Amino acid sequence: MQNSVQRPEESGKSGGSGSRRPVWFAAGLLALAAVLVIVTGPLGLLPGLGDVFGSTTRDRTGPAVLKSIQDMSRYEGAAGNYQVIVDLEKDAKLLPDAIRGTRTLYVGAGTVSAYVDLGRLDERSVTVNADRTTARLTLPHAALGDPALDPNRSYAVSKERGLLDRLGDFFSGNPGGEQAVQKIAVANIATAARDSGLTERAEKNTASMLEGLLRSLGFTTVTIAYA
Repeated sequence: MQNSVQRPEESGKSGGSGSRRPVWFAAGLLALAAVLVIVTGPLGLLPGLGDVFGSTTRDRTGPAVLKSIQDMSRYEGAAGNYQVIVDLEKDAKLLPDAIRGTRTLYVGAGTVSAYVDLGRLDERSVTVNADRTTARLTLPHAALGDPALDPNRSYAVSKERGLLDRLGDFFSGNPGGEQAVQKIAVANIATAARDSGLTERAEKNTASMLEGLLRSLGFTTVTIAYA
């Protein structure tokens, strides 16, 4: 009778294969987890795959709350529509842009109105003759309102951010905020409104409106001046 004796070499091979199997299995799980993090992670390295798993949008916005009411006595004689392209770049010293730095290309569109404040008129501003055929009005000069950005026509064309900035956006409460470029857009729109003769246009239109109104009331001679 022959006794079967297991050789040491065979024993070592079988034991080594069994010990390496859990290592490869764990490595596979780690690789799968890394792929899932890249696809669905907050860094957005593959944004085109964001809807693979589906998404649902729920609007839980509450009703608007009235804070205050302000009586207006302004006549808006003109309004201008403006558009500006903002190219804002921020660099860090001693670091390449791929590590730290941002560049945003933003299109800002908004309106600015020019108005004449008729509430500032008093008895000295209006002069009428005895037979109510001649009237003279002295009005304050037109002023510009605050620029109002139009969210439907304002948008970011491109955003370039370094690695550290992407990580900062992940931990920030307002990732990818556009306040900086919006402020620049508003400032440039206000400058354009001042240089475009909008107030002069508003004064001309206001004078035409008041002249037509007074003539419809029977005044034959109407003079309108700006103080």
